[in-house]
Amino acid sequence: MQEIQPTITQRDIICAEIAAPPTAMVVFGASGDLTRRKLLVSLFELFKRGLLNERFYLLGCGRKELSDEKFRQIAQQAIQEESGDTSAKAIEPFIKKLCYISGDYNDTAFHKDIRIKLDELDKKHKVDGCRIFYLAVPPFLYGTIIEHLGSAGLSCPVETDSKQCIRLVVEKPFGRDLQSAVELDKKIHKCFDESQIYRIDHYLGKETVQNILMFRFANTIYEPLWNRNYIDNVQITIAEMIGVEHRASYYDKAGALRDMFQNHMLQMLALVAMEPPISFEADHIRDEKVKLLRSIRPFKPDELDDFIVRGQYGPGSIDGGQIAGYLDEPGVNPGSGTETFVAARLFIDNWRWKGVPFYLRTGKRLARKDTEIAITFKQVPHSMFISAGLDEIPSNILVLQIQPEEGISLQFQAKRPGSKICMGTLNMNFNYRSVFGVDMPEAYQRLLLDCMIGDQTLFNRQDGVEVAWRLLMPVLQAWQNNEASPYEYSAGSSSFPQADSLIESDGRKWRKLGEA
Repeated sequence: MQEIQPTITQRDIICAEIAAPPTAMVVFGASGDLTRRKLLVSLFELFKRGLLNERFYLLGCGRKELSDEKFRQIAQQAIQEESGDTSAKAIEPFIKKLCYISGDYNDTAFHKDIRIKLDELDKKHKVDGCRIFYLAVPPFLYGTIIEHLGSAGLSCPVETDSKQCIRLVVEKPFGRDLQSAVELDKKIHKCFDESQIYRIDHYLGKETVQNILMFRFANTIYEPLWNRNYIDNVQITIAEMIGVEHRASYYDKAGALRDMFQNHMLQMLALVAMEPPISFEADHIRDEKVKLLRSIRPFKPDELDDFIVRGQYGPGSIDGGQIAGYLDEPGVNPGSGTETFVAARLFIDNWRWKGVPFYLRTGKRLARKDTEIAITFKQVPHSMFISAGLDEIPSNILVLQIQPEEGISLQFQAKRPGSKICMGTLNMNFNYRSVFGVDMPEAYQRLLLDCMIGDQTLFNRQDGVEVAWRLLMPVLQAWQNNEASPYEYSAGSSSFPQADSLIESDGRKWRKLGEA
């Protein structure tokens, strides 16, 4: 009997991942937490999936003195702890591709040594393609390292006719305000062209965030309704149960507005509200995101309290355990006025969204971990069931669940078994894990692979960074000048009265964290 071969469809071809070309990755801050927990583990997963080229290698750079062997041991331990793959035999082919060099980031000689080492490793691994410099270091070191890369001749191909491509990956935060973001941009552009720069916001690498574009623009049933005529309000929530953990020294100087709002929150808002791009190309998508951010109504200092509030968690309990307040966290200034919660009401002044409120909130030490986008549609204009006491019919609510239970749900009204007008609210749910049978990949896998293949779609462009900072500068300046402390909320709570009043003054309520 003739064997029937499976048919390869166009959809199968589209879903197939593009493997990376020969790549040299240079990670500054290679002995740090980000490299151990995220970068090495994500690169190993790409290696397991066959998406790393055979001619790939990683050169770790750090101030801590380590031998190649010790760095590989650290990498193996991190991979075993984070990925659950305990087989040293499975990890060994990957960690053989790792090397390490130590020195002072501010030392010109160190960067010359890096260049010599890269030339040596390029020959050994036969890499003549892509060279990526990844800054997994504290932000105050960005300018120093970038300037030395330029002076060492590492920011452009060695030869003008070389096929080699040079890329720079910068972690958030991109500055701590508008002025520092512009200054950082000037330093970067002295050595790198915008086409070489990959500004990472790891939220954009999440499958569920990427799905916002697919959901909106690949389905005809939603886009005609995606406007002020049918949508009553949009709520975007990023709630965390964790506190500041090991990031206290950074977080106490940043706060929730800089750490979450300026990047993650506004990026999700842009994807939800932007106009359709003309094609699925990086700059076309980023153009529309920037246009949307420019359309957000500016904050007026004299009306600030009506549109944005901040809070700081105090002592409380989560899952039965007692939690210290923010001011008692190790590494936090005992008199700190840093916010750990921000809630805001935004308006987008364009044709599509005029008058529709967007409610955003993010906070630490809350009752549940929950990241979602909830779109509430307007109620039916007239109820024909008033005789049965149904003078107000609940709105339809579409929820894009980003994490932890990734999926999509639609809340609607339907006939239930019973009397002639027995009606109830039903939920139609789609869950990624149950449908696809796999855990969602780490966002860094997507972003690292895109960087290696040269796709900037999921990376921020400088004009978008500056627009976001420009929007928030009146808030930052007002909070800096205001001696009043943030409102306190108990660890383990879901909100606090002042944050609730932002939405309740409009006759609406926040969705409960984790609500189906």
